[in-house]
Amino acid sequence: MKEYIIILLKGVAVGVANVIPGVSGGTIALITGIFERLIDSLKSFGLGALKLLLSGKWKLFVEKTDFYFLVTLMVGVVLALVTLARIFDFLFTHYPVYIWSFFFGLILASVYFVGKTVEKWNVATIASFTVGAVVAVLFTFLTPATQNDGFLYLVLCGVVAVCSMILPGLSGSFVLILLGNYQLIAIDAINNRDIAILFPVALGAVVGLVAFSHLLSWVFKRYKDQTIALLTGFILGSLGVIWPWKEAIVQLFGEKEKVIGYHYLWPEMNLEFVMALVLMVLGIVIIYLMESGAKEADRTKK
Repeated sequence: MKEYIIILLKGVAVGVANVIPGVSGGTIALITGIFERLIDSLKSFGLGALKLLLSGKWKLFVEKTDFYFLVTLMVGVVLALVTLARIFDFLFTHYPVYIWSFFFGLILASVYFVGKTVEKWNVATIASFTVGAVVAVLFTFLTPATQNDGFLYLVLCGVVAVCSMILPGLSGSFVLILLGNYQLIAIDAINNRDIAILFPVALGAVVGLVAFSHLLSWVFKRYKDQTIALLTGFILGSLGVIWPWKEAIVQLFGEKEKVIGYHYLWPEMNLEFVMALVLMVLGIVIIYLMESGAKEADRTKK
């Protein structure tokens, strides 16, 4: 029971990360030691698992898919998405510097703790790290699309967002911003329980998750150091998206205003800056504690 409570809490942490533009749930999964287990569980949902389920071999199905782990984790993710969407909407509106500072600390610490899991730094891993960082930075400067509530486009949003959600350093929420549908899906549809919007997104997410997990698992097992280095680069490159002191560049699309980029600023030395630094340090400490907890859990299992 204790193991599943911990998994539930990790799911909540992953869900919280996926609500925040620029923060990746995959980063939290990697830091807390569940990333590879999550990918392996997701990729197990194929024809073999379907045959076991249809033939009534429930116990074998559960073992093959690590079903209880996955369900517990997803319950935590959904719990975070449903309960915290309104809270973060409020915080981003009234205390943007503080909330961005906290998550900047989280991601900054993640660069170190993820990067140190690379067993051997060489030309291949350094190149992978560089590519990851450059790609993530380029994402920062892409211009967001306009909002689109078409069924097929919402399915595409689900596919692309869920793939980025499980990739450390690439935020599913930020990808939704680039696709023009963050406000529609992550705030309005969740808060209003709009099934017409959420269903096609969920459909795309399920299909994309299973397909992408097979590819990622294959790459992770054969090129582990290069993959982790690439993901570390993604995380480092994403820091620009969540820099706390910035002004939104807004463009009018018809009757709708959209953020298409940011002017980055240096902070003023005042009380707000001190509070922001405190929250950054808090974010770093939380990642340290999560890393320590994951190590302790591994020692206990051994």
